[in-house]
Amino acid sequence: MRNFITLLLYRLVLMSLLPLVIITLVIRSKNNPQYRKRLSERLGFVRSSFKQNSIVIHAASVGEVIALKPFVEKLLQQQPELVITFTTFTPTGSAQVSTLFGDRVQHCYLPLDIWPCTAMFLYKLKPKAAVFMETEIWPNLVAQCKHKDIKLLLINGRLSEKSVESYQKLTWLIQPSLLAFDHIYCQSQDNLARFLMIGATNTNISVSGNLKYDISINEKVASKQKELSQYLKENRRIWVVASTHQGDEDIILSAFRLIKAQHPDLLLILVPRHPERFDAVASLCKKCFNTIRRSEETPIKPDTDIWLLDSLGELLAVFALANVVTMGGSFSQIGGHNPLEPALFKLPIIVGPDMNNFTDIMYQLMEQQAVIQLSEEGNISEHLSAEMINLLNNSSLADKYGNSAHKVVLANQGASQRSLDKLLALIHKS
Repeated sequence: MRNFITLLLYRLVLMSLLPLVIITLVIRSKNNPQYRKRLSERLGFVRSSFKQNSIVIHAASVGEVIALKPFVEKLLQQQPELVITFTTFTPTGSAQVSTLFGDRVQHCYLPLDIWPCTAMFLYKLKPKAAVFMETEIWPNLVAQCKHKDIKLLLINGRLSEKSVESYQKLTWLIQPSLLAFDHIYCQSQDNLARFLMIGATNTNISVSGNLKYDISINEKVASKQKELSQYLKENRRIWVVASTHQGDEDIILSAFRLIKAQHPDLLLILVPRHPERFDAVASLCKKCFNTIRRSEETPIKPDTDIWLLDSLGELLAVFALANVVTMGGSFSQIGGHNPLEPALFKLPIIVGPDMNNFTDIMYQLMEQQAVIQLSEEGNISEHLSAEMINLLNNSSLADKYGNSAHKVVLANQGASQRSLDKLLALIHKS
């Protein structure tokens, strides 16, 4: 009875906030017009062409979509008769689904976690199972799935210590959601312990490993690498700085200026995380450096300093062109981005002080001396330039870091298959 009242109050509050949420999406669309497109999907309206009895798989944005790729590919291969509805919440995540899977999956936005929206979504799709990723816990949708006997699986479960503190204030809401899952697979024992702290029980939770290790180079990536390399006529060393956020570029460009004093031939390939920032980052780069945008489809010239990758779906391929990689989001209190993707290409990796979103992965990499993490102390641009110059001057050291990182990736693979086995067991059990 208490859970019912709690959920009812949650639904009433969110329903009252619906106009505000829609207004927020419209305001956000000023920077990214994609946020005002397909608003009907946010309200739970599904295209009439969508098939029912599918497996709903949800990933919030780009990083989660990429991490789920091996899992979804295995599901498509092993169970080709199953229909998959792949949902995201951001436009960039949506674009990534289209790039990776095309028409092999049904795709739409996951509706807002408001009762009429989620009820419409489930009524139209009538899924047989729903798979959520990492920290995607939608109390209303989860409760409705449980009520309709839709199998629920949370995979790659991850909780930071900061998230635990926040969730503990909402245990009355979060615990019923966690108990509704048929199973929760966590990335590590530490993450499992944190889920137990906010209300999960030992009866429906275990460790599977991290899906993000299960990455590989396929023909599409190799083809894209070949396409991108045609723009690079000169044999130059390349520094890829991936998934940058506001504030990252100032640090990177300051370091780049110092590095160029010793390595004038170095080409910086800069990849902003969000498309709405492409123009602003381009303007910032052009103030000090000769910059070409990927969208210009212009070959890189000998005097080009920066190639701005203002595109989607090309990051993994551009890693193959690099000599050194730095992950953005690790300088600006974002928590970093996945360092395993460049590790797949045996590349030396430098990250900033904040990699809180990848604590377990960083532990593995640091333990094997497979990544360089900068300290918060002192001038971070100077520290970054010093580490870069050291790697550029010492190819054997760069190779050592790259090879060690690649070994960490290979040693931790397998979570995708374990998660898939659990999903199929739940489906066949029903």
